Amino acid sequence: MTKFTQTTEPETVPTGLGPQNRRRRNSVIISLFVSLFMIWLMLNSTLAWQVWVLGGVLAMLGAVALNGVATAYADITITPKTVVYYLVYLVLFFMELVKANLIVARLVLMPKPDLNPAIIRVKTELKSAVGRLALANSVTLTPGTLVVEIRDDSLFIHCINVSKAHPAAEVEESVKHFEKYLKVVYG
Repeated sequence: MTKFTQTTEPETVPTGLGPQNRRRRNSVIISLFVSLFMIWLMLNSTLAWQVWVLGGVLAMLGAVALNGVATAYADITITPKTVVYYLVYLVLFFMELVKANLIVARLVLMPKPDLNPAIIRVKTELKSAVGRLALANSVTLTPGTLVVEIRDDSLFIHCINVSKAHPAAEVEESVKHFEKYLKVVYG
């Protein structure tokens, strides 16, 4: 017969918060905070200090609450270089957004537009899932293009009008512009 004994002393459970894990957790919280705070500011679109303070508090609470489940943010490291590249990326994105809006507006206003729609496969060098997602969202938010599928290292992009001579060239060039900066930010 096997005899079971019960100990009265509690076992010490490792918390897993060594220096490496603590840095990773802090990185996730900072990345989440910045993301949530930026979303808050964009949705409220005001410069009132009360909105900024409330957004900061809510973003911090959200970042602390979600840091255990937001594993995609664990690979993002915030450095001065990534901040600069992200700001340059935003400027580039807005320039592409304006340019694409003008092109689509011209196509819409044409009496009989000569459209050449296509689905273009573009390979990406981005390794992280968040980086590929950011790239896909950037392409999709640009009028006239829509990412219909992400498969491994490829984006399948539907375009409403591509060049008949070189259908993939313009799309690949636009994606490579975004990718150059997103690679530094997301890896």
